[in-house]
This record gives sequence, C-alpha cells and structure tokens, in this order.
Amino acid sequence: MTDDKIYRKIEKLRDPARLAFLETEKVVDLCLQGITAHAVLDVGTGSGIFAEGFAGRGLKVTGVDIQEPMLEAARKYVPGAAFQLASSEKLPFADHTFDLVFLGLVLHESDRHLSTLQESARVCLKRIAVLEWPYKEGGYGPPLSHRIPSGQLHHLAETVGFSRIREIPLTFLILYLLEKE
Repeated sequence: MTDDKIYRKIEKLRDPARLAFLETEKVVDLCLQGITAHAVLDVGTGSGIFAEGFAGRGLKVTGVDIQEPMLEAARKYVPGAAFQLASSEKLPFADHTFDLVFLGLVLHESDRHLSTLQESARVCLKRIAVLEWPYKEGGYGPPLSHRIPSGQLHHLAETVGFSRIREIPLTFLILYLLEKE
C-alpha cells in the first residue's frame, strides 16, 4: 500500500460520520463502567480512535497494531500513549499487565480468533471489551462471512475461561464485555 493510500485510509477512519457511527464516547464509558482501571491495551489500535478516548479519561494507554503507518498516525493523535508494532495473536507484554484490554473491530480481522482472545486474556487483569459488527447483513461493514456470530463469540470467551459475558447492542455495533472473576 502506498503512503498516499495509507493516508487516505487514515483520513477515512477518522471521518466525522464514521466517528459518530462508532459511538466512541459511549463505548469507552461502557468499557470502564463498574471497574477501576488505570492501564488499557488497545489491540488493533489503527489510528488510535479508541486509544484517544481512553487517554481522555486519564488512563495509561498502550496500543498495538500490525501496520506501522497506523501506529505513526496514532502517535500523532494520542501523543501521551505508547504504541508498538505487534500482532493480536502474540502480545509482547507480561501476564496481567492491563486492567482492560480493548479489541475494537479487530477480532473478526484475526485469522485465529481463539489465539487472539487467549493472548488478550493472558495480559488482562479485569476485563476484555470486544467491539464487533452484528451478525447480520447491512449496508455497512464487512460481508456476513467475515462477521462473528454472537454464539461463536460467547463460545470462544467461555473456552478462554470467561464465565460472565455481557452483550450490549449499540446503534450499529455490539459491545461484548468479558469479565475475569
């Protein structure tokens, strides 16, 4: 992908209409509701949209992504956060490093959903929040074949060891909160 295409993609990700669609502030509030969090990991951070929301709450934010140009953009938008190149399936952090691990529209992108959730659970102390597309056809988002059915996500979370899973429907997306006991 050329630099020109990457920068157009970043601009598209941060388009005001898309930001409204993501309901970033509401998602951040729901992710933090009922827990005391100090450190957050934003997996698949992209240009740092949600990292920016968490940082705005005074949290210590770390973001990872597999695309260095995205990380460069995230560093620009969220200068107080730490960003590094890493795969969701092999996170370069010690066990139980983060109070909250956030996966915003990234789990469906992983070739190995279970590995991504296992790694997220390993570095998580309290909660994993997974923002995903609903499993239905729509005029937005990826095709149905790239979306994760709710039952499959529940099964994956239970396999990783989460017994409490909340599913919160948003206007266009679904937020899953996976609680550590």
